[in-house]
Amino acid sequence: MNRMLKVALLCGLAATVASCGTVRRALPFGLGGKDAPQSTATSGARVSVLEFEQQLVPAASLAGRDFFIPGPQAAISWPQPGGTSENLVEHVIAAPDFTVAWKRDIGAGSGNTREIMAPVVADNGRVFVLDGESTVTAVDAATGATAWRVNVHPPGRERGGFGGGVAVGGGKVFVASGYRTMTALDQTTGAVLWTSPVEVPIHGAPTVAGSRVYVIDVENQLYAFNVETGLQDWSYRGIPEPARTMRASSPAVTGDTVIAPFSSGEVVALRAPTGQSVWQQVLSRTSRTSALSEIRDIAGRPVVSRGMVYAVSHSGVLSAMDVRSGVPKWTLPIGGVNAPLPVGEVVYVVSTAGELTVVNRDSGLVYWTRDLNAGRVHQEGGFLGFFDHTVRPSWSGPVLASNRLVLVNSEGEAVALNPKTGEVLTTLKLGAPAYVAPSAYNGALYVLTENGQLVSIR
Repeated sequence: MNRMLKVALLCGLAATVASCGTVRRALPFGLGGKDAPQSTATSGARVSVLEFEQQLVPAASLAGRDFFIPGPQAAISWPQPGGTSENLVEHVIAAPDFTVAWKRDIGAGSGNTREIMAPVVADNGRVFVLDGESTVTAVDAATGATAWRVNVHPPGRERGGFGGGVAVGGGKVFVASGYRTMTALDQTTGAVLWTSPVEVPIHGAPTVAGSRVYVIDVENQLYAFNVETGLQDWSYRGIPEPARTMRASSPAVTGDTVIAPFSSGEVVALRAPTGQSVWQQVLSRTSRTSALSEIRDIAGRPVVSRGMVYAVSHSGVLSAMDVRSGVPKWTLPIGGVNAPLPVGEVVYVVSTAGELTVVNRDSGLVYWTRDLNAGRVHQEGGFLGFFDHTVRPSWSGPVLASNRLVLVNSEGEAVALNPKTGEVLTTLKLGAPAYVAPSAYNGALYVLTENGQLVSIR
């Protein structure tokens, strides 16, 4: 199981091994016990469990049909984890040469007690990044030179409060931290303006809109902080769910509505001024062939586009919902941990299995699906032939930049694809695995890798 899926499954694993005769019989050295069941299937028709699963099939009516995507626009700011408060940037002018301009160490990378999770944000000539130990670094976007560096780790607390993220707005840099704090820094100097403690760690990145900054903690509580004072205007508690993926999701804000994703599989719309719930949907689907479908986390940011909310859950539901009522227009059996990308007439989404799918945004019909992991899957580990596990690269993104669909992966690559066909156009070595989707700013793409390096791609 890769880094992206470090979840609370040990208790369930113990119960599964105890109850599954097939597993007991496969254990070496007689660990299954002499009373392990030896029964065989009776005669009669056999029905594959796969037949009970919904299958994702390209629509015959869309075979060979082209679709519209808009031309690229300049990205003069990327102040939110998702680019904007609606978590949507359709097509940007960025990295036309697709070469590395520079790399800079920005602090602690991922380790046993820390994780690089925060998306890169940028504004006013600087890029802002959060390392694995809650240190914020402001970097010159053109040269990579460090402007300032501030650690928001509270004095006296032990190390290991990983997670969180950054957002920029109104001359401030807002920092959510796994050390149970929300902090505002001066964007120019890095001076601490205010710090507000919370009860539990925050692994998600914040979203700034108007007079409030919104963030979700690990117990599915959404906070709305006043950007000037740091005081809580209101909070909303979702259904607690400890099993989650290691991603820094963020709410979306459109007008006076906040769209919040939770690890329980809930998507909740709330009134921004009061926190009053407007609607909620649960994107949950149990698979007969995968125990990991029990992880319902909506780890990818919900995206608002043309009056619709697009969100995907780890358990296998991609849904397009009306932003006013929450009523789904269509759903598809796709499980993912990345934000969907609505562009023009289509929606791009990457599944947990590494499949890139293009969906018609109006009908929900599938144009095509491409396996990004074709030829990359292999077996590792094991002892005397037992307990081998399949290693499948993880993908993050996509971002549509200068007519290329760009993703990064756990093999330390940035990969550019043809957005119309899914054909791989070029691959760039980053030097370390990357689990955070690229951000775009002033003609460049910025990627934060697992070893704590910020990479500028021009």
